[in-house]
Amino acid sequence: MAVDRGLLLLVVSAAVLVGLASASPFISDSVFLGSVGSTGRSLLQAKKNCPVNFEFQNYTIITSKCKGPRFPAKQCCDAFKEFACPFNEYINDESNDCASTMFSYINLYGKYPPGLFANECREGKLGLSCEGVSQKDSVVSSAGQQAQSSLLAFIMLTFGLAALWFH
Repeated sequence: MAVDRGLLLLVVSAAVLVGLASASPFISDSVFLGSVGSTGRSLLQAKKNCPVNFEFQNYTIITSKCKGPRFPAKQCCDAFKEFACPFNEYINDESNDCASTMFSYINLYGKYPPGLFANECREGKLGLSCEGVSQKDSVVSSAGQQAQSSLLAFIMLTFGLAALWFH
């Protein structure tokens, strides 16, 4: 009986860890919806604050490569991916406001026409591929790092207690 519960706990814990560790290597097309404006009601759709502080990111990645008046699609999309892919886990999460916050700052610093990236940057049904795009080491603000540290501590505590209980 104790072995069955231990095995079940191990399987459930492994499934949770796999779910936490897996992140899509794409930027979903749905992130562009916030960049072109919305006509629907969003009163009941309150979103969490973004754990990434987009205010202090380096936007020269985009602004140095994506310049008007023509805004060449290849250069603009490559620059957008270089900037956004390290944050793909956060901007694809529709329960937070990361995508809209990121596009607000991109448009503030780059003064881009509305919908530029949404209209020009299309790769497939999964969105923009982030494969081959280098990832930044630290993209989460201190609040996000605290949340990740707290989650890791909780997981370790859970495993420790489970090990003591089943020993």
